[in-house]
This record gives sequence, structure tokens and C-alpha cells, in this order.
Amino acid sequence: MAGHLRIVQRRVPWSDPHDCTDAADDLTIKKALFDTLVKRAGTGFAPLVAQSWSVSRDARTWVFRLRPGHVFHDGTPCDAAAVVASLARMARPDKGYTLGAPGVWHQYLGAANITATDPLTVVIACPDPLADFLDILEQAFILSPASCTALDADASAAPVGSGPYRLTRRDASAITVARVAGHFANHAGPSEVTWEATPKASARLAALLGGQAQVANDLDPDASRLLAAAGHTALNYLSPVAIIYLLNSARGPLADPRLRLALSLAIDRSTLVDTVLGGMARALPGFISPVHFGAGDDTSDPFDPDRARAILAEAGFANGLNLRVDCPTRLPDEAERLTAALADQLAALNIALEVTIHTDREGYAHMVRRKEIGDLCVFDSSPMSTFRVLYEKIDARVAGSWWQGYHNPGVEALLDRARRETDPATRAAIYAEAYCSLQGDPPWLTLYNPLRTLGLSGAHPDFTLPVDGVIDVTALPYP
Repeated sequence: MAGHLRIVQRRVPWSDPHDCTDAADDLTIKKALFDTLVKRAGTGFAPLVAQSWSVSRDARTWVFRLRPGHVFHDGTPCDAAAVVASLARMARPDKGYTLGAPGVWHQYLGAANITATDPLTVVIACPDPLADFLDILEQAFILSPASCTALDADASAAPVGSGPYRLTRRDASAITVARVAGHFANHAGPSEVTWEATPKASARLAALLGGQAQVANDLDPDASRLLAAAGHTALNYLSPVAIIYLLNSARGPLADPRLRLALSLAIDRSTLVDTVLGGMARALPGFISPVHFGAGDDTSDPFDPDRARAILAEAGFANGLNLRVDCPTRLPDEAERLTAALADQLAALNIALEVTIHTDREGYAHMVRRKEIGDLCVFDSSPMSTFRVLYEKIDARVAGSWWQGYHNPGVEALLDRARRETDPATRAAIYAEAYCSLQGDPPWLTLYNPLRTLGLSGAHPDFTLPVDGVIDVTALPYP
């Protein structure tokens, strides 16, 4: 079908497909250009390049059967050998970089034996059980082998995928793609899509209202009223990103689990949401969002200032406590306002915050990765994978990039059980148990999941986004 759809968003990032990202602005572009073996479908997975798959009972060996006849945009076959080449590149320790953390994918794929047993079969043998392996492969973008070679020779080369759209134009402010005829997605999406970088929310709204764009992401909350009045659609959706404070469990006062719990009990999350974000968030009592796999049903608000005071007194801080806080100026962009509002709430319990502001966001991430924070620091938790959150951020045996000294042997034992459990329902119940345990022994100060506003040209009352909040351009309505 004919049609050129324009999307305005904060930025149009262009990075190596084998870098790790949870940024929705980035993933919407990557998922249009590149296929993966599987895609996320709710809290489960659906076929993409892999038509089917199986896993051994010990959760170590995965077998993927690929679609026959699928090709890359350069005309070469998207077969098992090509998939193996992309996974091998993704597994390298110099790939998988994300803000402050190198080699994210290497820890999962680096020791795996990845082979093509025939042109349409890929076998991945992991050294350890990994029942959540599809969480990793959901971001394993498949590139043509020639494209891998070109990227390694010149990082500015344009990678070639096999997705439902192919790249036609790119510059610093816009990316345009064209629909690929005959792609297995068989979608009726627009013939062309352009993403335009529009940093200001007011400019994004104006572009939509003025007809220069058909989709505008991450709008200010007031946009909902203006769009509805003009006959357009405003969709407020939950971002699975958790806004948190990482707590220093290795040293200082918060090495005492009683004080970490007291801090969690002292915070009125709903009031923070209203004060800092004008209500555009959902209070988060636990360590993962309600749309994460295994989130469980316990969403009770832990706010209990009287109990917090009693715990502080028991721990020897009845007369007050001073905490050192590190705070960036962006990501989250409301970090400074949030920290000021947090300080106001904690003052009621004689907890004073000494705040250090950091303007270099990447330098800030490296500082956190090196475990050089004060007593707590503003951060976020973005992976859609419950397993990755536990493994990379909670497990003391891994001591991952964002781990800050926390140790809970019970939760680690549950993670080990989940790694071996191939039945999704049973594994989800194990994660729900871990979720409840972490509410009573918090590694972080969890606060909220933001609500975002997406604007669409015209009335589309039935339109929804995937649970990860990433726009699927093949599913977008358009004029």
C-alpha cells in the first residue's frame, strides 16, 4: 500500500546493531531494519526468522529451525550460517556495549557452542542452564555476513539486515526506510517510514497537529487534551523502565539491611509521582514492572513511616541519619527534581541527603559500574528480561555492572532454580517468589514506572503498543 509515514521522536540514534540497548527510540528503528530469531509477544515469545524451536530438559541446548528462502536486503540468504555469524559477532567481548557497561551479550553467548547443523538449523549449546535464553535472542539482530565484515572494517558502514524495511536514506537528523516486498511479516504498513529527530516535546506536538508528522512519541501530558480536541489519538502507556535509587549495600549505613528496608518504608511513592511527574507514572513497590514476566500479584504499597521510624531506632539512628546521594542531570531527566522531593520526604524522619550532581552522564554510568557511589544514586532498570535484572544487578556471585554489594542467598537460589526450569508457568512462579523476597529485603529504592504519551494522527481507539513500549512500525495506522 502507498503511504509515507513520519515519526517524530527525541532522537534518531544509529548504533551498531550488536550493541545492547533498551532505548525505545533506538529499538523501533532496529526492529524495522533487522530480524531476530524470535520476538517478544506479551510476556512470551513468537517466531520470526526461527519458525520453531526446542530446548533440552536441562535448559542447556537450544535448537532453532529457520524459515526457508528468507534473504537479506543485499539478496544473500538469511540461513543458518548467517545466523551463526551474527551470534558469534554479538558474543565478542568488544560488542554488546551499553552506557557504562561493555560486553553485555558476551556473558551469555561467549562460552556457548553455536553451530549450523544444516542450512536451516541452528544449535546453541550453553555451558550452563539458561531457560530464559529467548530474552537474549530477542535482541540478537541478524546481519548479512558481508555486512558484519564491513562494520568491523568501518564502524560508519550501514549494516544490512533482513527486516520488513530496508534503509534508503540516513543523516544526523533523520532516517528513512522502504517496505520490503515479500517479507514474511506480510504486513500492510506504509511504503516508507521516516524517523525525524525533534528534541522538544512542544515541537513534536506541533508537527503532529500541523500534519507534518503522523506519529509523535514522548509528548508532554497536556498533549492528550489537545490531541483529543483536534480529533487525534493520545495513548498514555506504561514504560517498563523502573526509576530507582541503587543502594550501596557494600559499605556505609545502607550495608545494614534494616536501613535499606526503613528507607523503602519511608517513601510515599504516589506523592512523589504527583509532585515530580504530575501523576504521569505508576508507583512501583517491587523490583520489576507489572508487565514483566513473573511480576506476581503482590503490588501492595510498602509506605509505612511509623515502622520505618521504629527500624531506624532499632538500628541506632533514632536521632537522624545522613546519606550521600549521587544524582545525574539526565536519564532520568527528572533526577534532580526527584532527589529534591525525596529529600523533603525523608526529612520527616530526620534523614538528610548530601547531594552531588553529575553532568557527564556516561562518566556517571562508569562511576556506578566501578562501585564508586555514595550511599545511593539515581538510576533506572530497563531490561524487559526479569532474568537479566536478577542476574546482572542482584546476583552477588556475578557482581555485574550495576550490582552494588547486595547479597541475598535465597534470591540467588531462586534464580538458579529458574535457570533450570523450562516450563514458563513454573518459572514465572519462581520469579514471583523472588519478587516478594526482594520487597522485604530491598536492594534498591524502587519508585515508579513512567507513563509516556504517544500521539497518532486521526482517531484510533483500539491501537495499543507492545508491552516493552517499542513502536512496531508494521502495526502503525497511517493515512
